[in-house]
Amino acid sequence: MAQKRAEMIVETRAKLIKAAREAFATQGYADSSMDELTAEAGLTRGALYHHFGGKKGLLEAVIAQIDSEMVQRLAVVIEQASSTWEGFIEESIAYIRMALEPEIQRIVLLDGPAVLGDSSRWASQNACMRSTERSIQKLMDEGTVRAVDAEAMARMVMGALLNASLWIAHADDPQDASVKATEGFKVLASGLLLGK
Repeated sequence: MAQKRAEMIVETRAKLIKAAREAFATQGYADSSMDELTAEAGLTRGALYHHFGGKKGLLEAVIAQIDSEMVQRLAVVIEQASSTWEGFIEESIAYIRMALEPEIQRIVLLDGPAVLGDSSRWASQNACMRSTERSIQKLMDEGTVRAVDAEAMARMVMGALLNASLWIAHADDPQDASVKATEGFKVLASGLLLGK
């Protein structure tokens, strides 16, 4: 009985997140109706409030799901790289380029900060920062980059990447902004290399 209930909870949450993700991506957070969203999921508003506390909590859950998918995609980029340095650069560039994806742009970069506040304080951003910190520490251990405080440098790198992504999301020409951000990041990151 308890297992059946747990499965129902997971299924209900998944339905609500799926419906919200589609609505937020196509209509935006502000224009998404909770009644339409719950009807699309075949559920009631009560289910939304019970599981997420409201529309804002549902947005947090949608962003957490998207962030998790982004982290998985970035992990593949790192795994496929021929070196730690290449993985660090390619992961960072992939993060910048994700800002061109309409769903990420609208939900994570535009609506998320407008509704939830400073995205650098989100748990998902802290997870990305810790991953970047580990990469920088590994690069120092390998003797590839200068010895610096890994946490401080990770925060600076993530700050640059996040701000580049926000710039792209708000730009009149996001593609052009992405190209410029990518080139700028390569120059910025090269300053970490030993012998530069």
